[in-house]
Amino acid sequence: MTTFANLADLKAIESEMPWEDRDMSRTMHGFLSRAAAAHGARPAVSFQIFAGPKDKSATLTWSELLAQTRAAANLFRSLGVGERDVVAYVLPNCLETAVVLLGGAVAGIVNPINPLLEPAQISAILRETGAKVVVTLKAFPKTDVAQKVAEAVRHAPGVTTVLEVDLLRYLTPPKSWIVPLVRPKNPVAHTAVVKDFAHELARHRSDALDFEDRQDDRVAAYFHTGGTTGMPKVAQHKVSGMVYNGWLGARLLFRPEDVVMCPLPLFHVFAAYPILMSMIASGAHVVFPTPAGYRGPGVMDNLWKLVERWRCTYLITVPTALAALMQRPIDADISSLKNAFSGSAALPVELYARFKKATGIEIVEGYGLTECTCLVAVNPPGGTKKIGSVGLPFPYTHLRILQKQGDAFRECGVDEVGEICVANPGVFEGSTYTEVDKNRDLFAEGRFLRTGDLGRVDAEGYLFITGRAKDLIIRGGHNIDPATIEEALMKHEAVAVVGAIGQPDAHSGELPCAYVELVKGREVAVAELMDFAAAHIPERAAVPKHIELLPELPKTAVGKVFKPDLRRLAVKRVYDAALAEAGISGHVAEVIEDKKRGLVARVAGVPKGDEAKLATILGGFTTAWEKA
Repeated sequence: MTTFANLADLKAIESEMPWEDRDMSRTMHGFLSRAAAAHGARPAVSFQIFAGPKDKSATLTWSELLAQTRAAANLFRSLGVGERDVVAYVLPNCLETAVVLLGGAVAGIVNPINPLLEPAQISAILRETGAKVVVTLKAFPKTDVAQKVAEAVRHAPGVTTVLEVDLLRYLTPPKSWIVPLVRPKNPVAHTAVVKDFAHELARHRSDALDFEDRQDDRVAAYFHTGGTTGMPKVAQHKVSGMVYNGWLGARLLFRPEDVVMCPLPLFHVFAAYPILMSMIASGAHVVFPTPAGYRGPGVMDNLWKLVERWRCTYLITVPTALAALMQRPIDADISSLKNAFSGSAALPVELYARFKKATGIEIVEGYGLTECTCLVAVNPPGGTKKIGSVGLPFPYTHLRILQKQGDAFRECGVDEVGEICVANPGVFEGSTYTEVDKNRDLFAEGRFLRTGDLGRVDAEGYLFITGRAKDLIIRGGHNIDPATIEEALMKHEAVAVVGAIGQPDAHSGELPCAYVELVKGREVAVAELMDFAAAHIPERAAVPKHIELLPELPKTAVGKVFKPDLRRLAVKRVYDAALAEAGISGHVAEVIEDKKRGLVARVAGVPKGDEAKLATILGGFTTAWEKA
C-alpha cells in the first residue's frame, strides 16, 4: 500500500506505467482467485442479521467466498445465463448478496436492484436489462420484498427463473422456530420457475468453473442510478472498471489486517466497488450489519459497540448517517478506528466539525458516481484534507471543469464553477447507459463524461462540488446553489439534516425554500430558523422564503436527501395555496413524474365552471399540471 499526498504523488503513481499495461486480473473470477490464493482462511465478509454487539454473526473466508462464487456462477450458467445474459438480484445485505453479485459477474452480467423500489420500477429495470434470472428473498416477516418482486416479475416476461434466499439460517431459537409459523404467504403471480437458492447452489461444483473464463474485457454489471427522476437509468460497468476501483483501494488505503464497517447496501456502487472490490484487491475484511444497514433496527444505537466488537479500522458512512450518529453517545471503545469515509452527498462543514470534536476521528470525503463505476476523487489520506472539498482525482482519473457554449466546450479557470467532466478506467466511453437515447450529449469531446455536477478546482488541484446542475434554484434567472442554504442552516445546533429546493413561483419561476429535520429531542420555532438563515446566508436572494419542519426528511437507500419528494411537497403546498387564494374549490391530489414533462401536479375537485380560472392561475407556474 502506498498513498498520495498531493498532485505530484498522483502523477508519480500514474507515471509508473499506463493503466492498460498493469498486471491486473482481466476477469472477476481471476480477481477473486488471486485474493483466495493470498488470503485463504482469513475472513472476507461478515454479516449479522441483528444489530446487537453480541448477536449471532456469520463469516465467509476468502476460500469460502471463492468456492460459493464458483458454485453460483455454475448455477447461473445451468439456467441459461451466458456472457451477455443478466442475473438480477433484489436483495438486502447478507452473505448471499455478495456471492450473487460476484457469481453473476463471473457468469454473465449482474444487475443489482434496490429492494425499496416499487414493483413498477423493479419491473421496468428487469425489462430494460432483459434479466433472465432474478435472485430475491423468500417471503419473510416484516419485509415485502418477495411480494414486490413477484408482482414485478409478472410484468417482466423475460425472467425464466426466480431463486429465493431464505434468511432463516441467520436466526437462533426461539425466532428460528417462530418464523416458519408466521412466514407470510407469497402467491406466485408469474410464470417463472421458483427455486431455493441454497438448495440449487449445493448442487453445483465449487472447485472450478464449468465454463471457459474468457479473458477479454466485457460488461459484467448493470447498476441503476438513484432514480431521482422517473424510472432509473441503467449504467453499464466493465470488469476493468470494477477492478480499477478495487486496485485504488488496495494501492492507496486498505491492508489485509483492516476491518471495514459498511452499513451501506450492496445494490449501490459505494458498497459494491470501493468497498467489496477493494476488499478483494487488498484482502481486508468487510462487515455488513443487518440486512438494511443504517436503516436496520438498532444499528444507529449500537454502531459504536459494533465497531468495538469487530475492532474496525474504517467506518463507511454518509452525511445523513453521521448526523444521526452525532445524536447518540459514544458508548464503546472505538480506538481501533483510523478514519471514517463519507460519500454519496456533500458533507456539511459543520457536521464534519461535530464528528471530529466528538470522536477525534478524521472524516475523509470522496466523490464518485454510478456512471463512472464509482470512484473519481478523494481527500488524500496521507496529505492535506481540505474541508468542503472532495479531494484530488485518483490516479488515472482525469478531471475537467467545462462550460458548454453552443456546440463547443470551454475549460474553466482556477476556482471557476462549471460542469465536472471525467475520464477514467471506470467510464464506459460512448455507451454509459443501456438506453441509447440516454447517451446523447453525455460526453464532452468524445471521452469526458458529463456528470451533471457543478464544481471547481482550486490552484492545488482540489475538487469542490458546488451543486447539481438540475438542483440549482433559478430565481428570476439568478442561479442559487442549494448548498449555500443547507450549510448555513446546519450551523444551528438544533438542526440535523437540511434539504433546500426551489419551490414554484408565478413571478420568479422559483423561490428558495428549505425542509429541516431536527436533532432528536430538540425543538425550535420556524421563525427562529428563518431569522437564523437570514443572518447566516450572505446572499440575500438565497434566503429561503419558506422553512418547514419534518419529522424525517425523505432519503434514498444510501442516505441522500431525496429532493424529488421535497419538490412534490412544495408543488402541492404552493398550488393548493394559489387555488385557495383564488377562491377555486380543488386541490392537488398527487404530484407525479412524467418522463417528458418532469413533475406534473394532478388537480382534483375543481368544478366545471372554474376550469378557465384554474388554467389562468396554475398556468402562471412553470411546473406542469393536469386535471385528475
